[in-house]
Amino acid sequence: MAYDDLRSFLAALDAEGQLLRVSDEVLPEPDLAAAANAAGRIGEGAPALYFDNVKGFTDARIALNVHGSWTNHALALGLPKHTPVKEQVEIFASRWDDFPIAPERREDAPWRENTQAGGDVDLFSVLPLFRLNDGDGGFYLDKAAVVSRDPEAPDDFGKQNVGTYRIQVIGPDRLAFQPVPVHDVALHLHKAEEKGEDLPVAITLGNDPVMAIVSGMPMAYDQSEYEMAGALRGAPAPIATSPLTGFDVPWGSEVVIEGVIESRKRQIEGPFGEFTGHYSGGRRMPVIRVDRISYRTNPVFESLYLGKPWTEVDYLVGPNTCVPLLKQLRAEFPEVQAVNAMYTHGMLVIISTAKRFGGFAKAVGMRAMTTRHGLGYVSQVIVVDEDVDPFDLPQVMWAMSAKVDPREDVVVVPNLSVVELAPAAQPAGITSKMIIDATTPVAPDVRGNFSTPAKDLPETREWAARLQQLRTAASAR
Repeated sequence: MAYDDLRSFLAALDAEGQLLRVSDEVLPEPDLAAAANAAGRIGEGAPALYFDNVKGFTDARIALNVHGSWTNHALALGLPKHTPVKEQVEIFASRWDDFPIAPERREDAPWRENTQAGGDVDLFSVLPLFRLNDGDGGFYLDKAAVVSRDPEAPDDFGKQNVGTYRIQVIGPDRLAFQPVPVHDVALHLHKAEEKGEDLPVAITLGNDPVMAIVSGMPMAYDQSEYEMAGALRGAPAPIATSPLTGFDVPWGSEVVIEGVIESRKRQIEGPFGEFTGHYSGGRRMPVIRVDRISYRTNPVFESLYLGKPWTEVDYLVGPNTCVPLLKQLRAEFPEVQAVNAMYTHGMLVIISTAKRFGGFAKAVGMRAMTTRHGLGYVSQVIVVDEDVDPFDLPQVMWAMSAKVDPREDVVVVPNLSVVELAPAAQPAGITSKMIIDATTPVAPDVRGNFSTPAKDLPETREWAARLQQLRTAASAR
C-alpha cells in the first residue's frame, strides 16, 4: 500500500500495533527526546511514538520514531511488517529498477488550509519545538525535506533537489542551515551566490513515509526524488505546487515553509548531536529567511532523535544508502553481489564481490570511495567474497580473521575528503580512508593457503528452511 501522507501511515502503524500513543503529560525536555532515544534501545520492532499532552504546549501533536525499526521500515514500503532486513534491501533494489515513475500533480493539498506570510510569520506559533540532545545549540528541524532548484536550469525537473539537512531555528522567521558540500543543495547555493542571488527553498515537514526515505538518499544530480518515490511506492508520488516559490512539494505534507537562503550571509549554527554519535560544534552557516508558512489544521510535528546508534536515523538511511551504492558499483563491476552500507550513513561499507583477477577487490573498494556519496561519507570499506553475506556480521568477522594479512590487505589512503561532521576527521573535512581486502586471493595473487575451503553442505539451505518451519510450528503450539 502506498501512503499519501504522514497521517495515513500513522493510522496504518496504529492498526499494526506499531504506534504507541503516550497520553500522560510529558515535559518537552527531556522526555520527548529521551523517549525516542529509548525506543532505539528496547529491541527489534520498536513502535512509532505519538504525544499530544506536552507540558507548556496547549495544542501539540508530535510524532517520533516513525521509521525507527525494521518493522516500521517494512510497513513504510508497503511490505509485511516481519519482512527480514536483507529482503527489504533486495526489494528496494528491485523497485529501483522501475525508476522513473512520474509523479501525480494534485491541487487540493491539505497544507493549504492555513497560512502565515510576511511580518506574520512565526515558526514558534506553528511548531512545538524542543531540543533533541541536552548539548544542542537550539531547536532543530531534522526530518524536513528541503526542495531547491538549480539556478542555471530552474525548469529542469530532474535537477530539482529534495534533500534532508539539519536546520536550526534561530528566530521566528530565521533558520540556520547546513548544506554539506557533496549535496545538491550546496551546488545550487554555490551557483546562486556566484551570481549574488538568494536561493529560494521550500521546506516540508511531516511527509509521507517514502518521501522521508528518498530525501535522504544519495542519487545522481539529475535524478528526481519524486520519480524515485514513485518507483519505491509502486504508484505515482502525489505532489503540489507551493504558492510562493512555485516549487514541486509533497502533496501530503503537514507544513510547508518557503523562503530564501540569503546570499553570502552566514551565522553560527550548532552544536548538534549528530548521526555519528557525537556533537559537531558551532560553525558559520547559511541563513534562511522565512517568508511564508502553509500548514494543515492541527498539524502533526514529526521529528527524529539521533545520537549514538542505533536510532531512527540509522533505519531511515540504511537501505537507501545500500542500494544506490550497489547500483553504481554494479554498473562498472557486475561482479558485485551485495552492499551493506547500514552503518552511520555508509561511513563503513561492506561489499561482497566475485573477482576477475588479483587486486580486483581493492579496486572495488576504491570505486566505492569515489562515488558521489563515497566522496563525502565512505571512509572504511571491507570487501568480502561473493559467498560471504555482508549483512551477516559473524561471516564478515570470519573473513577478516581468516583471510586478511594486515601487511598486504589493508590499504590506507591519506588526505581524502569526508563530511565535516565526521568526528575522526582532522582537520574537519579531511581524513585518511581504509580498504580491508578480506577476499580469497586469486591469480596472479597466489598468497596464503586457501586451496581447500570448507563449504556449506549442499543440503544446508534446504535444512535451514525446514528447521525454521519446525521452529515456527513449535512456537505456535
